[in-house]
Amino acid sequence: MLRIGMLTSGGDCQALNAAMRGVVKGLEHCGQDLEFYGFFDGYKGLIYSDYRLLTPRDFSGILTKGGTILGTSRQPFKLMRVPDENGLDKVEAMKQTYYKLNLNCLVILGGNGTQKTANLLREEGLNIIHLPKTIDNDIWGTDITFGFQSALNIATDTIDYIHTTAASHNRVFIVEIMGHKVGWLPLHAGIAGGADIVLIPEIPYDIDKVIEAIDKRTQQGKGFTILAVAEGAISREDAELSKKERKDKAKKNKYPSVSYEVAALVEERTGREVRVTVPGHMQRGGSPCPYDRVLCTRLGASAAKAILEGDFGYMIGMVNGETKRVPLQDVAGKLKVVDPKCQLIQEAKQIGICFGD
Repeated sequence: MLRIGMLTSGGDCQALNAAMRGVVKGLEHCGQDLEFYGFFDGYKGLIYSDYRLLTPRDFSGILTKGGTILGTSRQPFKLMRVPDENGLDKVEAMKQTYYKLNLNCLVILGGNGTQKTANLLREEGLNIIHLPKTIDNDIWGTDITFGFQSALNIATDTIDYIHTTAASHNRVFIVEIMGHKVGWLPLHAGIAGGADIVLIPEIPYDIDKVIEAIDKRTQQGKGFTILAVAEGAISREDAELSKKERKDKAKKNKYPSVSYEVAALVEERTGREVRVTVPGHMQRGGSPCPYDRVLCTRLGASAAKAILEGDFGYMIGMVNGETKRVPLQDVAGKLKVVDPKCQLIQEAKQIGICFGD
């Protein structure tokens, strides 16, 4: 009998269900009896023993379903060693739930914070397999995370739709794309959507350079300009401040996000009409795109193979087009950021995209 626990943690995305289905499908024909335990709302379900025994039928028909059938929540890694309001030791509680159910393995789907806790549980002696989920594509050790391509499609569609109204009214439009710490999503969406200016966290922007790029387009007879701005984009001045100084400044900031601040500066300096569009959590919603469905099926099948071989303590990543078992201790806590000198950035600059530097 193989007893497999599964949970989804952190922010949701389109392909979580597809990835869980891939694991179950990969185990169905192993010739062993199987039990699947789904923990509700991420690590919270594991901590408080909130789970349900599932059957393969529960995973049928969910390949195209967005969100997660198990629910999710954010449980910050830095608080995992801190007792809850009732004094409960969370790590010990998770271990007790695991051993109570006599699990052979716990499959954890999530991003960076989720991965750090997964590695913590590995260090505590549990059999762990991690599947890399995040629309930000910022997990170290894998070329791509599931959820990224689906979110990219939505972000790109948003920029595409903005093009027609921007051109009709000769306006400057800012589309704010998710990406608090890294800029993979706004970078790819900006290029795919034909944005003229792309601002990402890894390249602090100079507002003078942004104004210069807009003025240049105007002088060329191009009446509109589109900016793809990461929610974590930062000005050159703010990048030179300490973390504490930035937090203090943010408390006094009258703008809801960096996009509105950039919009106000552009309007003030150019006299142009500026509009801001924030697709927000739409980027996490809807059905997974075909690419993510294939990716999750492959990752799930590879995870199933590792489980059957009794090989635990890994993230199942995608490296050079092949699934690969990547040791959790080698990647947990590492962030995959955009290198400002990378080929993709240089090629984008070659075709005239401004990054504000």
